Amino acid sequence: MTDPAATRHGPGRILILVYGVFALAATARAGVQIATQFDQAPIAYVLSAVAAVIYIAATFALARATKVARRVATVAIAVELVGVIAIGAFSYAVPEDFPDATVWSHFGQGYGFVPLVLPVLGLLWLRRTS
Repeated sequence: MTDPAATRHGPGRILILVYGVFALAATARAGVQIATQFDQAPIAYVLSAVAAVIYIAATFALARATKVARRVATVAIAVELVGVIAIGAFSYAVPEDFPDATVWSHFGQGYGFVPLVLPVLGLLWLRRTS
């Protein structure tokens, strides 16, 4: 039987903290970029805002730790992994659409590649605690 609360114990607390930091950072960065430079790279900045929403959803779902929240966390983190890989590749393929770094551009290079590693750790943690 799955204990949904297991996601917020032990290393899960660190995972929630890191997701929270990324939710805050991505939201702030996207907000500033959209408010001040939207016309320069609208695709990149909207994708940053989408990343922020996904980080927020994952943070709350991991912290909430119910059966439904666990499913939400799994979907959010899986979408995050697909997003960082797709946007990372796209940012190399079409660099003119990414004149400024975003959370997922270049596979999260501007954030020390943590955006690429974080969803893998998140999915592994969800699997381990199931």
